[in-house]
Amino acid sequence: MQSETQTENSISFDEFKSQVLEDYKIAVTSRECSLLGRREVLTGKAKFGIFGDGKEVPQLAMAKAFKNGDFRSGYYRDQTFMMAIGALTPEQLFAGLYADTNLENEPMSAGRQMGGHFMTHSLDANGEWKNLMEQKNSSSDISPTAGQMPRLLGLAQASKIYRNVDGISAEKFTDNGNEVAWGTIGNASTSEGHFWETINAAGVLQVPMVMSVWDDEYGISVHARHQTTKENISEILKGFQRDEEHDGYEIIVVEGWNYPALVDAYEKASSIARAEHCPVLIHVQQLTQPQGHSTSGSHERYKSEDRLNWEKEHDCNVKFREWIIENNFSNAEDLEVMEKEIKKQVRAAKSNAWNNYLKPTLARKKQVVELLGKVAGNSSNGNFINSLKENIANDREPLKKDLISAARQTLRYTIGESSAEKDELLNWLSEFGEENKGEYSSHLYINEDTLTEVLPEYNEEAEEVDARIILRDNFDQIFENHANALIFGEDAGEIGDVNQGLEGLQNKYGKFRVSDAGIREATILGQGIGMAMRGLRPIAEIQYLDYVMYCLQGMSDDLATLHYRTKGMQKAPLIVRTRGHRLEGIWHSGSQMAGILNLVRGMYVLVPRNMTKAAGFYNHLLELDTPALVIECLNGYRLKEKLPTNLKDIKTPIGVTETLKEGTDITLVSYGSTLRIVEEVAKELSQVDIDAEVIDVQSLLPFDINHDIVKSVQKTNRLLVIDEDVPGGASAYILQKVLDEQNAYRYLDSKPQTLTAKEHRPAYGTDGDYFSKPSAEDIFEKVYAIMHETNPNKYPKLR
Repeated sequence: MQSETQTENSISFDEFKSQVLEDYKIAVTSRECSLLGRREVLTGKAKFGIFGDGKEVPQLAMAKAFKNGDFRSGYYRDQTFMMAIGALTPEQLFAGLYADTNLENEPMSAGRQMGGHFMTHSLDANGEWKNLMEQKNSSSDISPTAGQMPRLLGLAQASKIYRNVDGISAEKFTDNGNEVAWGTIGNASTSEGHFWETINAAGVLQVPMVMSVWDDEYGISVHARHQTTKENISEILKGFQRDEEHDGYEIIVVEGWNYPALVDAYEKASSIARAEHCPVLIHVQQLTQPQGHSTSGSHERYKSEDRLNWEKEHDCNVKFREWIIENNFSNAEDLEVMEKEIKKQVRAAKSNAWNNYLKPTLARKKQVVELLGKVAGNSSNGNFINSLKENIANDREPLKKDLISAARQTLRYTIGESSAEKDELLNWLSEFGEENKGEYSSHLYINEDTLTEVLPEYNEEAEEVDARIILRDNFDQIFENHANALIFGEDAGEIGDVNQGLEGLQNKYGKFRVSDAGIREATILGQGIGMAMRGLRPIAEIQYLDYVMYCLQGMSDDLATLHYRTKGMQKAPLIVRTRGHRLEGIWHSGSQMAGILNLVRGMYVLVPRNMTKAAGFYNHLLELDTPALVIECLNGYRLKEKLPTNLKDIKTPIGVTETLKEGTDITLVSYGSTLRIVEEVAKELSQVDIDAEVIDVQSLLPFDINHDIVKSVQKTNRLLVIDEDVPGGASAYILQKVLDEQNAYRYLDSKPQTLTAKEHRPAYGTDGDYFSKPSAEDIFEKVYAIMHETNPNKYPKLR
């Protein structure tokens, strides 16, 4: 094996020797953590284990080329890299394995993710940006294979924007765009569409991205011959290799056990990506996975004896050790001393992590044992309660759920009893419940003021314009006043989007701020996530709501969970712009709200009824930090709206409904394009003496923060939710909110009902729309039937 390495600065042999031995120490430490971590899972102290054994040496090389300001977007085997950049200690790794909810003990997710999922903190304790240029950064990992790829593209693109767009104040985020985004993925996961979409997009955009493929020939138990054409990802990506005439990739292939070659490869990749903004693929071959995929199985079941023997011989740590001895950096005896000491240190780290994890629970155990004893002494069921107490007292390593479960079971034995001791137990339960609510359920949304409202103002002779003009002029103001704002998507650039809401803005603000993207929704979203994580304010345009399906996985698993899974230590204030509702045909019906609402908790979902309201949402969102999906009404761009004089200042409140018509007989709730039909029907209902109140939801997530709908129901005593989603979709969601959370059932004189589209997607054509989604006649007849049931004499049967 070669012993020469190319480094940026010339160093002495002793300095190089010191670096090599420090690297070996980290590699051995990481391996010992993997070995001991697996045992902890098998003993039951941890639920699941997935580790980075077999990938240590290439990760050391990557860490050497990784600089302050750089970002990693990786997968769940990069523990050695995190240790090498100083972002992970063995104690913290074990704290993650045990799901310690103390962020100081477990800074990767405060126990919210399984072990192997890593991050660094981009925000301080107040939720403000730290100086990302003073640290090495890792975006928070997710488990879905290749799910990290779209975000990686955005992290890299941010450097491109910072290098090419003037006027952005970004000292905390960039040094003239010299930062590299580093991605890692297993070879089998390169089969995923997200990988291919990202690889293609990065080649088109020419962004500073270095993509490492850790290749150990398997994806869990499935060999590469079932995964990849030619069983070789770099071979089939040769068409992406750049040449003198075409942009593309630099592709580097290197053995994963060859330390000096790996160091050379990563230094070369860093230099190319950083200086030239050319993406680089590093195919790291001949890696191993000594413990198999995870603690859920054994690789001896699917690997041949020859393969297992080869893996032992070519284990990267074994090869690294051999190279160190061959090149006289150390000898076997000294390395053995080091290795034994590392084993002691890792065992001590494991014990410290476990003790720190147990410490607060043991303190709570003492409290609950004492409380149960007190309650037992004053209860006719004291024997049963004492049994619960003894079970807890004898449990040397109880979980928090064991304590609270025993306390709650005790309440069953004290039904009908009253005592100061029981009150004390109830107070303890409330306090402990609130504490754990914070530990397990906090930070889904960012705590911010969403209720601010600035109404549009109009001149006496306000001009009525196509509604798309309001959007266009508002986006113009946004890009004028927010230097870090940009928008991109299919047809968003040159033609100014398919509905001309961005008309002329690319010419005014340039191709980096108003830009076209290929037909690749997953990476359009990923561009937005990554850039938002680096201080920009991107607006990712998905052409139609139907196409959100292509990027829904990223919205659900990555964007919507980011603030929660990092316990407030990272954020991505991305605005996703799309359009939907009331068009025609299965693929352009745009009302898949049921799935979206259930999959993107952690984002705002906003459904403005017109473009003035939409403009107010965009203005408001740019002052907030929670990611959001804004769904414009697809059939509203050519409708006329008055042009406000204060366009750039208007703000639509988030989570607040608007009453469009007051009434006394029934409350009609809807949103988006269907709302226009509801308003027209409300006028027709007045002709038969039905006074309907019409409420625009405006915001589905969050929903009716002020509980205005229940206030309406208190007055009307009847409720109908009208919606163009499928039965059991958004209308059922609204009904659950109003009945369960707002307790509107107390005021109802009639059964609350919903009126939705049919279960199938809408058929094509005007008639298809009429017979697929709620029509004016459907709404009229539904309301009339409710009133007929209430007062059949006043409202005789209609049909």
